[in-house]
Amino acid sequence: MKQLDRADISASTLYIVPTPIGNLGDITQRALTVLASVDLIAAEDTRHTGLLLQHFAINARLFALHDHNEQQKAELLLAKLQEGQSIALVSDAGTPLINDPGYHLVRRCREAGIRVVPLPGACAAIAALSAAGLPSDRFCYEGFLPAKSKGRCDALRALEQEPRTLIFYESTHRLLDSMQDIVTVLGADRYVVLAREITKTWESIQGAPIGELLAWVKEDENRRKGEMVLIIEGYKQQADDALPPEALRTLALLQAELPLKKAAAITAEIHGLKKNALYKYALEQQEG
Repeated sequence: MKQLDRADISASTLYIVPTPIGNLGDITQRALTVLASVDLIAAEDTRHTGLLLQHFAINARLFALHDHNEQQKAELLLAKLQEGQSIALVSDAGTPLINDPGYHLVRRCREAGIRVVPLPGACAAIAALSAAGLPSDRFCYEGFLPAKSKGRCDALRALEQEPRTLIFYESTHRLLDSMQDIVTVLGADRYVVLAREITKTWESIQGAPIGELLAWVKEDENRRKGEMVLIIEGYKQQADDALPPEALRTLALLQAELPLKKAAAITAEIHGLKKNALYKYALEQQEG
């Protein structure tokens, strides 16, 4: 395949270029054209990106920009942009900055008035969400859960009553522990989808209540290999827990100092609940 023709690339511009997360056919024509045309490509791993460029017969100058050197190298890349060079930023796979390096460079470019042009493209979190069968009109991307169990459980407790669909990345060696912590904190009945190896040969998307899903994963070691996305159904209020325990504690504290109606109004404002429901609950407690 011959070198792609140069595009109308703007000087002093940083291009954010997504790359395939597995299937090379998912790269866009625009991404290929930009990669073939810019003065420099800033890559998370120059060897990995070099193989991608070689596959598409693109000759380009590569510059290593990763987690360990980004804050130092961002200034050097900014200087090149200010001199008029065009630069493409890529990660190993998917959309740069989504759990990948690039934030410091993009922030410095925007502060310096350098144009930043994002290209749409592959993202494992969004691809998995689109096939999960869970609500996607509102969702919350949380990246990776903490590595240790206490940190994971604390993070999950903070999201226990989050009504939006939750999206996490997870690594092969922590998958079982993380799933067990989800059972512990959110309960075995919370519906979860495990999307594995999206766009790759062994792609699988399996959804079930987390207790059942954990048992399914334990049945076969291959089910916990590869790149993982965990998608957790958001919290749903039930008739018997319509008023969260935190709200009831707040209401009780305020009732000791304020009139019932005022205490209910303030509690509703703090927790985003209906004042009438809190007022009714408090009245029933008093009558009881």
